[in-house]
Amino acid sequence: MFIQTESTPNPATLKFLPGQTVLELGTADFPSAEAAGKSPLAQRIFAAGGVASVFFGTDFVTVTKTDTAAWDHIKPGILGAIMEHFQSGAPVIEGEQAASGHADHDGPDSDIVRQIKELLDSRVRPAVAQDGGDITFHGFDRGVVYLHMQGACAGCPSSTLTLKMGIENLLRHYIPEVLEVRSVAA
Repeated sequence: MFIQTESTPNPATLKFLPGQTVLELGTADFPSAEAAGKSPLAQRIFAAGGVASVFFGTDFVTVTKTDTAAWDHIKPGILGAIMEHFQSGAPVIEGEQAASGHADHDGPDSDIVRQIKELLDSRVRPAVAQDGGDITFHGFDRGVVYLHMQGACAGCPSSTLTLKMGIENLLRHYIPEVLEVRSVAA
C-alpha cells in the first residue's frame, strides 16, 4: 500500500491519500482523541502521538498536528497507523456512518437555505476537499449564513480570507438574501 501526502494551506495540517475509499458518504471530524471513540482508524492516528485532530473525507485523511510536534517526527507514525488500519480490515467508523454534515433548517427561509446548501455542495465543498477540509452549513438568520469549517480549514491562516472573499462573494452573487458569512465552532 502506498499512501501519498499533500500539503494544505494550513501548515499544521497534512492530507493523507491512502488510494482507497475512506468514507462512502460525507465526512467525519474528530477534534480530539476523546472524540475518536467510534473510529478505530482515528484512534490509531491519535495513538501515533503529536496529533491534535483527525478528519476523514471520501478518499483522504487530514491530520492536524499539535503546536509542539514536528512533521518530520510524527509523519512516519501516522503513515504506519493508516497503513496498519487498512491492512487490518477493521471499519473506519463503527456503527453509523458519517452524514452530509449540513445542519437541518426549517422555517420561512427553507428555500434560501436549500439554495445555500446546493451552492456549498456543488461549488465550495469539492474545492475545499482538495485542500483536505470541509465546510458545512450550520444556520441562516437575518441574512447571515453560519458555516462550520473542518479538517484543514479549521484554524487555517487563510480560512478567513476564503470565507469572506470566496464563499461570501459567491453566495451573495447567487442569493441576494445573503448579506454575510460567518464561521462557527461545532
